[in-house]
Amino acid sequence: MSNFISKVTAVQQALKAPKSQYNSFGKYSYRNQEDILEAVKPLLAANGLVLTISDSVEELVGVAIITATATLTDGDESVSVTAQAGVDLNRKGMDIAQSFGASSSYARKYALNGLFLIDDTKDADATNTHGKPAPAEKVAAKSSPEDTFSQAVEYIKQSSNAATAVGLVLNKYGSTFSDKQIAAIKKFA
Repeated sequence: MSNFISKVTAVQQALKAPKSQYNSFGKYSYRNQEDILEAVKPLLAANGLVLTISDSVEELVGVAIITATATLTDGDESVSVTAQAGVDLNRKGMDIAQSFGASSSYARKYALNGLFLIDDTKDADATNTHGKPAPAEKVAAKSSPEDTFSQAVEYIKQSSNAATAVGLVLNKYGSTFSDKQIAAIKKFA
C-alpha cells in the first residue's frame, strides 16, 4: 500500500463529522459542507494532505447542473470525487446567485461525502424533498415528450462523449420516447 493511500485511509477512518445542523421544518439533523471541512482540516494537516474543491456548470436537458470535484493530494499523488446538483432558477426567495450557491454547496457536500466515505443514506437530508419533486422530475413534468426529445438531442450533440450521453438520456427518458425517437437517438452513439 502506498504512503498516499495510507494517509487517505487514516483520514477516512479518523474523520467524525457530526450532524450539527437542524432542520426544524423537517425535524431532522444533518451535516453541511462546513461541518465536514471543519472536522477534516486538522486530519489533513496531521497527514500532510491538501484538499481542493472546484465547481463546473453544464446544462443537461434544459437544467443547469453544478458538478463539484473534491481532490485530495500529497503533492505527488491525488484522488478526486465528483458529485452533481441541479440548479432551481425559480426557487422562491432566492436570486440566481443564491440558487447557484445553494446547489454548489450541496454538490460539494456530496463530493466530500464520497471522498471521505461519509454515509448519508440514513440522513433525512439525503432523501427529503420537502414535498417537492426533484429538479429532473420537474423537467419531465413541465416538458412534453417532444420538448424532452428535442432537449435530449441538443444535449447529445453538445456532449463531448456522445455514446455516454445517449446512454444517460435513454436511461433517464427512454420510456417517454417513441420507438422512432429512440432509434434516432441511438444513431448518435
